[in-house]
Amino acid sequence: MIEFIYSALRWFASLIGQEQTLVDMWEAIRDFLELGGDVVLLIGVLMVFMWILIIERIIYFYTRHNDVVNRTIDAWNARPERKSWHAHRIREEMISEVRLITQQYLDMIRACVALAPLMGLLGTVTGMVQVFEVMAVMGTGNARAMADGVSKATIPTMTGMVAALSGIFISYWLQQKSHNEVQLLGEHMTLDH
Repeated sequence: MIEFIYSALRWFASLIGQEQTLVDMWEAIRDFLELGGDVVLLIGVLMVFMWILIIERIIYFYTRHNDVVNRTIDAWNARPERKSWHAHRIREEMISEVRLITQQYLDMIRACVALAPLMGLLGTVTGMVQVFEVMAVMGTGNARAMADGVSKATIPTMTGMVAALSGIFISYWLQQKSHNEVQLLGEHMTLDH
């Protein structure tokens, strides 16, 4: 699968005249993945998934959200009666529906942010197990084999932390954006007294 992706990227890079740049970049990524082990690849997949969700939410807020809000406000304003207890419940329902739409995927994004360092910790444990296996078989005299295990222990931790940090601030911003937009909608949906 990875080789297929590499071949497709190489074909595309050759079209735009950047084949050598792509090859150099791909080799650096491959070396990093080999240095950190399989867990780094899993963290990378998790980070790509998280950023797909983040980008989807940003696109939603800047493209479709205003349409959803305008339709909701228009539906509320089209109601002939906005005083009764029943009208208040309908208003709450309409606001809740918009809240659900604005908060879609936010829990999953936060879960990815929390999961990335835990996967890094998994890589740390895996690397340390490798160090202990080398020490059990060869003793403490084989520094090169021990260093390989230590690098496989530290690289996933760093990768998991970077993945989490890359999403934590935007996750908080999306949460605040959702909260503010729902609150603003509630202010626009006036009640008759």
